[in-house]
Amino acid sequence: MTDERDGGAAESPHLERLLDRMTDGVFGLDTDWQFTYLNETARGVICNAAGETLTTDELVGRNIWDLLPEVRDTTFGEQYREALRTGEQTAFDDYYDPLDVWFEVRVYPLETGLTVCFRDVTERRRRHERIENREAVLREMYDTIADRDASFEERVDDLLRIGQRALGTSHGTLSRVQDEEYVFEVVRSPGDVTAGDTIDLSTTSCERVVLTEETLVLANMAEEAPDLAERAGNRKWDIKCYLGTPVFVDDEVYGTFCFYDDDQRTEPFSDWEVTLVDLMGRWVSVALERKLVTEELRRQNDRLEKFVAMISHDLRNPLNVADGWLDVLGEDCESEALTKIEASHDRMRTIVDEVLTLARAGQAVDDPTELDLGRVVADAWEQVATGDATLAIDLDLTVRGDRPRLRQLFENLFRNSVEHGSTDDRPGPDDVSISVGPCPGGFYVEDDGVGIPVDRRDSILEFGVSTADDGTGIGLGVVEDIADAHGWAVDVTESASGGARFEFTTVT
Repeated sequence: MTDERDGGAAESPHLERLLDRMTDGVFGLDTDWQFTYLNETARGVICNAAGETLTTDELVGRNIWDLLPEVRDTTFGEQYREALRTGEQTAFDDYYDPLDVWFEVRVYPLETGLTVCFRDVTERRRRHERIENREAVLREMYDTIADRDASFEERVDDLLRIGQRALGTSHGTLSRVQDEEYVFEVVRSPGDVTAGDTIDLSTTSCERVVLTEETLVLANMAEEAPDLAERAGNRKWDIKCYLGTPVFVDDEVYGTFCFYDDDQRTEPFSDWEVTLVDLMGRWVSVALERKLVTEELRRQNDRLEKFVAMISHDLRNPLNVADGWLDVLGEDCESEALTKIEASHDRMRTIVDEVLTLARAGQAVDDPTELDLGRVVADAWEQVATGDATLAIDLDLTVRGDRPRLRQLFENLFRNSVEHGSTDDRPGPDDVSISVGPCPGGFYVEDDGVGIPVDRRDSILEFGVSTADDGTGIGLGVVEDIADAHGWAVDVTESASGGARFEFTTVT
């Protein structure tokens, strides 16, 4: 049997026992908004919300709006009234602030009222929110790491900011260990610590990270590591919790990437929080190693360029003097030896120029610009003595690079084709045809000359290797160095006509 007021709930004892065993809450409302039935879960939740301890019999007949007036103007009240008005089922999730609970609710309208089924989905919602928050942190972390326009220090500062927010700590630092000192390099702290400050390593928790080469996790330092809590540095800054990971350079501990606070945590650091800091520390290690290597390479390149410039200057001066005396000697006598000496002088100048170019070719491209590569090709052609050789350009490609060095790359390729492209049937450069066009992943430069023997193609780009007896073997080495500096790959092969073909790929 059913009561006409009960919103569809049966009075069968068996059914009531079944509903009471359900973990979902179920209750019925009649058209006057009075409770007609509640299972045990629903009774407990509604009593908790009302702040009263009532039995099911005491709740039946009570008006929901009188018992829970704060519900009337919430999503719950609006959805109940709409379902009763339209007679259509509805389902929704919403947060009930007085209980700090998320409910998943299904409302079934009947002629006599409503049946409402609900369940507590707070943990599911919070788990979903945690996942969303973690995804947001990882996206922000990725954006920070991938920001090429930001310096290393700026990106570390952003990572510290992200970590502070994710962990709920007020301090974050990247520090370096130098002998027995602990040097703060990047600092985010409301205190009086700034980048460049130093402290005795033995007074910090970071010493343990350095010695063990492992992440240190302390939610309550006084309880978990009282010996560390008593260290002077921790007492000075009143550090109560700490999470730090080692930073490595060349497999040696460089320093620490850590977060700390002057309040102990009410809960331990989660596995997610520890993993996040470990990930940040690993990126800092890789980026720092790259930064230090780049700085060292830049210093070496600067020294090399100064050295080469000095050598080229010191060689050119004696050559100029020798040329002067050769002119004087030429006025007094005529000899084939003078012509050979002059040719040797010219060769020495060529070597000096190419060595200077080679020293600069492989330097990293620090400030690339957007270039129309076809325009660079045309400009390079104008700088080369090509006689009656011809060039065909079929290239619509924009790249980021160093314009002078890329022009040098094409100049060297064109000279190579003109100077080494002759055959028995083609005694000079007049008939050499050169073309530049697209290929998968980049572009090619090819000619219809004699080509490069198969057994020489793997070595032809090496320094000092040439197919000509009088070649320096520097020109094509410069080509490879310039390509490497731009992140391009170069491959030597054969053109359709049997000439030389250079293919450049991974071009961006």
